[in-house]
Order: sequence, then structure tokens, then C-alpha cells
Amino acid sequence: MDVLEAIKTRRSIRAFTSENVPEELVNKILDAARWAPSAGNLQPWEFVVVRDPKIKRGLAVAALNQMFIAEAPVVIVVCANENRSAWGYGKRGSTLYCIQDTAAATENILLTAHSLGLGACWVGAFNEEAARRVLDIPAGIRPVAIIPLGYPAEKPSPPRRRGFEEILHYEKY
Repeated sequence: MDVLEAIKTRRSIRAFTSENVPEELVNKILDAARWAPSAGNLQPWEFVVVRDPKIKRGLAVAALNQMFIAEAPVVIVVCANENRSAWGYGKRGSTLYCIQDTAAATENILLTAHSLGLGACWVGAFNEEAARRVLDIPAGIRPVAIIPLGYPAEKPSPPRRRGFEEILHYEKY
């Protein structure tokens, strides 16, 4: 699958089969994530891979009771190492660049999962402190995305996209 096909056919999957996701595929996905671009090549991402049902349930509760998270065979939590980004860029690094960098890594996770026949969903709606407690995340590390991952049990239709005339500006806004 080429990259444009992956971009246009990827969907947010919220229903999964019970089939296990092999560690080899999870590692391929995480390898793609670590090749994302980052400010100053600081690579401020950290990944927590969760298969334990109790921990997945805790994350689902932290994510405003989005229980499909607990039903996924694997959950990847993408975290931003604020301190690492601050080394090179101070406050802007710790408040913006590390978020941008982990967003790039998250997109690589979603596209790679799709290219491997897996489904995933970028979940950003969650109580950050609750997720931090569930995973024992230390200070200076910020959970940014919860990504349930598995074989899709649904095939959502393509969502509407805004046209160029709604989003495109030349020279000035």
C-alpha cells in the first residue's frame, strides 16, 4: 500500500476482533513511530504498550468511559517527554514541540497499523491525571494519545472532508 492510499483509506476503528496482535507487528508499528520527525531530532516520545485487561480497563475509564479501548487486544499510549524537549528549546519545547513530535509519531502508528491490516483509533479525550495514575507515569512525561489497536471488526465509511475553498489561503490569510 502506498502512502497516499494509506492516508485516504485509514479509518478510526472502535471495534476489534478478539484475534491477538503478534508482538512482531507491534514492534514494526513502534519502529515506524520512532522514525517520525521531531524538533532538533530530540525524539521526545515514550510508548507504553498495554495488553493487561485490568490496565486497559483503567485506561478506558480514564478516557471518559470509552470502553472500546478495553476491548482492543493492544493499547499503545504515546507520551511526550517534556523535559527532553525543554533541553533544546526551553518552554516552547516542553509545551509545544514535544506535542507536535508525539503527534507525528502517533500518525505514523496509525498509518503503519493500517498498512499492516490492523485498525486503530487516536483517542485524545481522556483525563490525563487518571491515565498517568493507571500507568504510573512519572513527572515530566505527559500522556498525549491512547491508541487501541487490533484487527478491525468494522469498516467505517469515509468521513466528509472540507474542500480546498474552505481551507486554503495564498500569501495571506
